[in-house]
Amino acid sequence: MERDYPNTPAGPGHTGLRPEYTGRMGRFPPLLRRPACGNSHCLLPGLAGRLAAAGAVLALTASCSGGASSTGSASGTPTPTPTPAAPVTAVINQLRDNYSRQIIAVQLTNNTAGPLTVLSAAVASPLFSGTIEWQQAPAGIELPPGQTKILPAQLRAPECGIRTAPADSGAAVELRFAPSSHSAPATTAPATTVPATTVPATTVPATAVPATTVPAADPYGVLERNNAEMCLAQAAAGVAVLRLEPELEVSAGAQSAVLTVAITPRDAPGAMTPGSAGTLTINRIDGTTLLEEDPNVPWPRSVPVHAGDPGQKFRLGIRPARCDPHAIAEDKVGTLLPLRVSVGGREGILKIDAGALLRGRIYDFVTTACGRQ
Repeated sequence: MERDYPNTPAGPGHTGLRPEYTGRMGRFPPLLRRPACGNSHCLLPGLAGRLAAAGAVLALTASCSGGASSTGSASGTPTPTPTPAAPVTAVINQLRDNYSRQIIAVQLTNNTAGPLTVLSAAVASPLFSGTIEWQQAPAGIELPPGQTKILPAQLRAPECGIRTAPADSGAAVELRFAPSSHSAPATTAPATTVPATTVPATTVPATAVPATTVPAADPYGVLERNNAEMCLAQAAAGVAVLRLEPELEVSAGAQSAVLTVAITPRDAPGAMTPGSAGTLTINRIDGTTLLEEDPNVPWPRSVPVHAGDPGQKFRLGIRPARCDPHAIAEDKVGTLLPLRVSVGGREGILKIDAGALLRGRIYDFVTTACGRQ
């Protein structure tokens, strides 16, 4: 006898179906387990017959009752109609190798049944001045139906003053589509309704096409994080310039090395950034995915820096933080030195980029040190 099992209610982390119902070949019911006696009616003699009779009465009563809705639940509560997906959804993200360059990734997903050609995309957020624009190709970019593509966009100057809106008040993306794709049908419409011919995007300037604005989700707080880091860097730049010198001093056994951090204070507070404080404190320095502290040459803590002071340098002893085969091959942020600083009422991580020359020397050092272990 076949049995029908209800689906598990949808919720966070659930698809709406029990795991055993889904598979590459479709939906499958779970395996049934029968009682040990081999007969589902063996628990209480005669009980099965009485239950069957009661079930028949209830079924007859339900079929005769009025007011039942075909779209409602068993209890009579109307089932809400699902909201149709927007033609295009947008999500803000950031690739690791773009952290130091303040480039974000605008992920666009085409929810329609036909291709869409995006001519321009501009992100608006209260955390940044102006719009964050994707530098599009002349003919735009095509979004195939049901697929997602990433559009890189350079961040603008951060808004670092007093906020009049919550940080998470939301971002939006203004999109312009090629005329032939702007009216593409939703996923519920048949794909055959998509026009067979398209107007080349190059013949229509993006500014001549009406704009469509969609909300941009930021599940990882990319815009907030970049705003905090950029405002911190801006405040620190008003006090001093911090950089890593390109030289790397490698020990005789090649198991450790020394980096040099150079600090050049401004002549006066806010010389480059008006309104910034005159004092910067380097509370401590963190390791990276590639480098860690050498106990023989410990990293300094609580280093004060004042505008108008003479320049100073301090040495950082380093050694490899990892030696697996992917340490260098997959490195994205291992040569960005994280300084935990306090300046102008802000606290956070200020990342100092090693630069191309020193980056190559660090990679050579880690390769040699790991090879001799």
